[in-house]
Amino acid sequence: MFEITGVLKLKKDEQKVSDTFKKREFVLTDNSSNYPQHILFQLTNDRCSRLDEFNPGDGMKVSFFIRGREWQSKEGQIRYFTSLDAWKVERAGEKTSGSDNSSSKAETQTADSLPADEHDDLPF
Repeated sequence: MFEITGVLKLKKDEQKVSDTFKKREFVLTDNSSNYPQHILFQLTNDRCSRLDEFNPGDGMKVSFFIRGREWQSKEGQIRYFTSLDAWKVERAGEKTSGSDNSSSKAETQTADSLPADEHDDLPF
């Protein structure tokens, strides 16, 4: 399980994928580094309504699992998909107008404690 704190950027409407599966996607902005990260999460089935009480700009703490799956096309091509499945969302911090100083566990690292390949200023 992983946790991250940020600001809700976007929440989408619930999507009914099948008779037994529905999902609701949302984007959380992590401002803990020089370059904001806009991260897509999804809530599934009975968890979809947990996003109802939040609005864009609200601070959120998201607890999530990383899910990966393999898919094979009719032509035999194999593709891999990754999703970030939120299982818990809760309020964190104050409502902002888009630029806040929210944090994640990574915020406690300094530039000197990062691996050598993470010292550059490139946004990717």
